[in-house]
Amino acid sequence: MADLLASPDYRALFRLLPDNYLLLAPDGTVVDNSDAHVAVSLLPREQAVGRNIFQAYPSDPQSQQALHASHEKVRRTLQPDTMPLLRYDLERPTALGGGTEQRYWQITHFPLLDERGELQYILQRPQDVTEATLAMQRAEVVQREFNEATERNHFVLQSMPVMVWTTRPDGWAEYFNPRWTEFTGRTLADTLGEGWVADLHPDDIASTTARWNAARQHGTSYQVEYRMRRHDGRYRWHLARGVPRLGPDGQIQMWVGCNADIHEQKLMVEELLKANEEQAELSDQAYRQAQLTRQQRETFNTLLTDAPAMITIVRGAEHRYEFANTLFRELVGGQDVVGRTVAEVFPEVVSQSVMALLDDVYRTGEPFVGTEVLVQLASPDGSGTLRDAYFNFTYQRFEEHGEPAGITAYAYETTELVKTRLALQELDGSGATAALPE
Repeated sequence: MADLLASPDYRALFRLLPDNYLLLAPDGTVVDNSDAHVAVSLLPREQAVGRNIFQAYPSDPQSQQALHASHEKVRRTLQPDTMPLLRYDLERPTALGGGTEQRYWQITHFPLLDERGELQYILQRPQDVTEATLAMQRAEVVQREFNEATERNHFVLQSMPVMVWTTRPDGWAEYFNPRWTEFTGRTLADTLGEGWVADLHPDDIASTTARWNAARQHGTSYQVEYRMRRHDGRYRWHLARGVPRLGPDGQIQMWVGCNADIHEQKLMVEELLKANEEQAELSDQAYRQAQLTRQQRETFNTLLTDAPAMITIVRGAEHRYEFANTLFRELVGGQDVVGRTVAEVFPEVVSQSVMALLDDVYRTGEPFVGTEVLVQLASPDGSGTLRDAYFNFTYQRFEEHGEPAGITAYAYETTELVKTRLALQELDGSGATAALPE
């Protein structure tokens, strides 16, 4: 009992304190530190005691300046001072592998006064907040990347040359991109919910809504052809397709879809079906080819990757691919084009008008819309010969921070449709049955 009442060893008690403490003389000389401080500072106590703090624990000039300013404030005011968050990296001993450790600290300096009220020591308490700081920085990066991705996706949806729409799980329409309202001439407020039904031809409403209700009840994809009233009062045929997005529990979270204008193809099919019996075989083949063209313009399995149009995003003046969807990859034989330039993927088009169009859109910012443009592409068999291909496509520049950043491209291959029309023209001109070009 007498031993317990003996005068305690305060130095030993100080060193055993369960926190990081560094005891300094008023001039900054290290007097002592707790064992916890020895552990986090990665410096043995005997190499620190008796030396100036900045000699014992060297750091970059900016960190030293901030610490010195806090010491001066404590000496001047004799009041505690908590510094702003400080990055103070630690030198790792050679025995621990050398190098430096990135550390962030919340440091408070406390004045310890003698009985006359004069400064006797400065007690520094550095709290290691590295993990919390790095976690906050990572969260800020993730949030910034999320915001950028959201903004970019919104831009893509708004600028797509097809009608994109989404609904709630119950089928209530909650989004239409500008292409829909530009086509109908009606406001978005009048189109949301079930208002879009008013855009349909009266004869198509019953069959369209019945198929839509069946798809929602069974959770299956939705596809239908119907006529939509354009802003000038004329009706045009559209192919609408929607797919459900499922959550982890298998329940539908939303529906995503789009409409593609197939009016010309629809009329072509009807015209061919009205042909006489002598042209029946030609009509049947032309119909299948028209169907193939229509399939190239079908709506999205997803908004981008499985879209029925070739969608690509190229960045920079050198037109380097940043995104290419499934249909476009099929055009190039499934090769991965991301990171490569248009000239690298299609060396055969360098001398054709495509490159000049890309350069002009990137330079001027004026969109380009091409209809049945002839492009000569390398044959997939690797023979080096070129084949004629026809495309409907749109080039549109996008900007970042007010500066040109790249071009979005939306394309449909119309080769079979063009060949079919040429065959029909040849048939009409000759009065004889012509075989469709292969």
